[in-house]
Amino acid sequence: MDYSKSGNPKGARSTLRGPDHAQKGAPKSVKPPRESQEDLLARMKAAAKKDPKA
Repeated sequence: MDYSKSGNPKGARSTLRGPDHAQKGAPKSVKPPRESQEDLLARMKAAAKKDPKA
């Protein structure tokens, strides 16, 4: 008996993807700009003044 012919067929190993492969789905989101260190420290100090527990 030829066991190489039994079982599921092997899939294609190196098939090229179509030209529309990268075009599907939603557009990539844009990250907001990073906050500068001075702005961050000012925001943290303002939040510390508002916090009655500190």
